[in-house]
Amino acid sequence: MNNFTFYSPTYFVFGKDEENNAGKYVKRFGGRKVLLHYGGGSVVRSGLLDRVKTSLKQEGLSFVELGGVQPNPRSGLVYQGIELCRRENVDFILAIGGGSTIDSSKAIAAGTVYEGDFWDFYMGKPVTKALPIGTILTIAAAGSEGSPDSVITKEEGMFKRGASGEAYRPAFSILNPALTQTLPPYQTACGITDIMAHLFERYFTNTKDVEVTDRVIEGLLMTMIHEAPKVIENPNDYQARANIMWAGMMAHNNCCGVGRDQDWASHDLEHELSALYDCAHGAGLAVVFPAWMEYNMHHDVMRFAQVANRVWGCAMDFQHPEITAKAGIRAFRNFLRSIGMPQTMKELGGKEEDIPYLAHTAAYGNGNNGTLGGFVVLQEEDMANIYRLTL
Repeated sequence: MNNFTFYSPTYFVFGKDEENNAGKYVKRFGGRKVLLHYGGGSVVRSGLLDRVKTSLKQEGLSFVELGGVQPNPRSGLVYQGIELCRRENVDFILAIGGGSTIDSSKAIAAGTVYEGDFWDFYMGKPVTKALPIGTILTIAAAGSEGSPDSVITKEEGMFKRGASGEAYRPAFSILNPALTQTLPPYQTACGITDIMAHLFERYFTNTKDVEVTDRVIEGLLMTMIHEAPKVIENPNDYQARANIMWAGMMAHNNCCGVGRDQDWASHDLEHELSALYDCAHGAGLAVVFPAWMEYNMHHDVMRFAQVANRVWGCAMDFQHPEITAKAGIRAFRNFLRSIGMPQTMKELGGKEEDIPYLAHTAAYGNGNNGTLGGFVVLQEEDMANIYRLTL
């Protein structure tokens, strides 16, 4: 196990109707003038936005609003948010929505207190200062409600980049599983896939003797396998939703990643797909991650066999561990298919002729030097080969 530090200061408020206390928590963490940031649609139609406004008014807090966040959140709205926060002297941002809304809020929070272009942070500049952020989560997926990370799509060129820093960790996050019960099955399945991908990115490591975090990751993966069919069949299963929501937070606040090297090539490869084709992030991961596994299985076949045995229940063949490893990858693909996820890049609108472009932008975008990955270091040719496996 590697040396590590771990600090996760977010105050989590979990359970039914807790969004009605949002004003109390904004005040507790120093907010006086709030930006309410959201997408629209169900947040408005369900009455959630009005309930939050009522909560803020009850605490004597003033607020301004900025809706319109899209999946794969755009830089243009971030610039609007920064201008609005500066003009209105906003000192706290409250994100109401899923990972896209939270990521957009984080970008606004950093950009508001920064003299330069917020995009500097998405080109590698560390995030060290931002307005405080609170979240009210409406979809279990990205884990942004507990993480120091944010991903934004730049409209000029349509490319997707990430930024990170402890200043991006929310001051508080309200997690009410009931708010996810109205999600369509496809969105629910995309979120489940994203959560599992966050766990696998940490699981595939070259670091030895990490049994504690191995077992935590395996337990969370098994939870997703157990609970996912329940919510696909019955979207109103509150307890299953609750387990998925908390697993989503644990998967990405890095409690599962401490003391071990991580990979993250699959996320970088997927970002190029969702930037170019504007597909759901989870759907892109459902296509990319099994292909990445298939391509890299022989780097450490026993690690693939271990997860196949412990998580998917595949019989361990110690003489031929590649048989067990392949069985695990098949089980993962079958699971993704069972919850309605795509299997091929073509289902996302992808084209074989785009692969050279996708591989090149993955290799050299986001400050990369031509390689991706920590478990297996991929060259541009490897990236192209993985994309071809998704066809």
